Amino acid sequence: MYRTSIGRSTYRFDSLRDVMAKASPSRSGDDLAGISASTMEERVAAKMVLADMPLRRFLDEPLIPYETDEVTRLIIDTHDSEAFAPVSHLTVGEFRNWLLGEGATTEALARLAPGITPEMAAAVSKLMRNQDLILAASRCRVVTRFRDTIGLPGTLSSRLQPNHPTDDLRGIAASIVDGLMYGCGDAVIGINPASDSLPVLLDLNHMLDDIIGRYAIPTQSCILAHVTTTMELIERGAPVDLVFQSIAGTERANAGFGISLSLLDEAHEAALSLRRGTVGDNVMYFETGQGSALSAEAHHGIDQQTCEARCYAVARRYRPLLVNTVVGFIGPEYLYDGKQIVRAGLEDHFCGKLMGVPMGCDVCYTNHAEADQDDMDNLLTLLAAAGLNYIMGVPGADDIMLNYQSTSFHDGLYARRLFGLTHAPEFEEWLRRNHIIDREGRMLAHTAHPLLAIEKDYAITDDSSVSDIKEA
Repeated sequence: MYRTSIGRSTYRFDSLRDVMAKASPSRSGDDLAGISASTMEERVAAKMVLADMPLRRFLDEPLIPYETDEVTRLIIDTHDSEAFAPVSHLTVGEFRNWLLGEGATTEALARLAPGITPEMAAAVSKLMRNQDLILAASRCRVVTRFRDTIGLPGTLSSRLQPNHPTDDLRGIAASIVDGLMYGCGDAVIGINPASDSLPVLLDLNHMLDDIIGRYAIPTQSCILAHVTTTMELIERGAPVDLVFQSIAGTERANAGFGISLSLLDEAHEAALSLRRGTVGDNVMYFETGQGSALSAEAHHGIDQQTCEARCYAVARRYRPLLVNTVVGFIGPEYLYDGKQIVRAGLEDHFCGKLMGVPMGCDVCYTNHAEADQDDMDNLLTLLAAAGLNYIMGVPGADDIMLNYQSTSFHDGLYARRLFGLTHAPEFEEWLRRNHIIDREGRMLAHTAHPLLAIEKDYAITDDSSVSDIKEA
């Protein structure tokens, strides 16, 4: 039992889990779960209790028992006590002050990351204002490599997301051309397939590999299929660059996704065995989102932001190239409006970076949320200031396959121009060499360009395939 008094009122909390939930900023998912603070006064009381909590308490009192959850076992068993030592004597409130002080340099935060558990990261974020989350995250740099280098200071990458509701190769090719001509795609060219048909997915893989190889683009491709499907594609000889999977922060929620840590171990080894990277071997791509554990009734009474932070412990195990929170995708049942989406995006980015995870964000919302594109502009701007590794690039910011609103190709241009950022260096040089940008990084106008031939190459008919076209 934890307690504190404010004036004449005494507030009691049944467990550390209860303190964490009631200290969270207001959001609809925690209200839906029945675990949020009932009043602002109770929320303040929970924050006061949390501020005085020793960081070590999170090692002694797991929110989900060690014996019943493999994510908890991963967190405890891989905790680096030596990395944790510089802050091990601090309370959560003192840790916040340390993070905002001059001693929290980029180098110090990198050394600290293996010693920070998800619960520690989530706890300190609950005591922070938005500006605190931005400042602290901006000092964290997590750099990863496959065919280019993502996350360097002064850079902002983007995923080129050319989804199509029928996986039409010509339609996807048109979106790829459009995105590349806007300088989009240095994080990954990644397709969410509408189909789980192996022949369709094989064609998509071969198409992306052909485009990247033919034009010597220093980037990587990914078909965002279930991990077991991707492993089967690898067995069939598909040119797989990255292995994708949505992950959650509890064993039960991951089981709902059809995965376990042992399965991810197997997938990681399969991807590494292909040796397709040229400048590094970060081969995994994970997506997360607040509310996933609650939607699967697998949250164990833990608030959705803490469950989200536990995802990053799973991701960290596999040294991924990319991780992003699809922040507003699950819907208003979990993040009701623009204010909640903005706050969640800043929390997720901060917690992931503090733990040493290469965080991006799908700055997005569904059409039935109380949010609009202005809210997304605000979040994009704040995250760019915070040092986000990458954003999404969706044609027109409207994903016509997944039916949600995200960021467009030109949003990356805006953020780079505003903050003086560049692309991943290898990709930046490719853009210059192919006369897509000039020496100062400004876009060049084109009426004709060799890339514009791509779409015609994939004008296939029902009785043809990518392999037929390549042979022709």
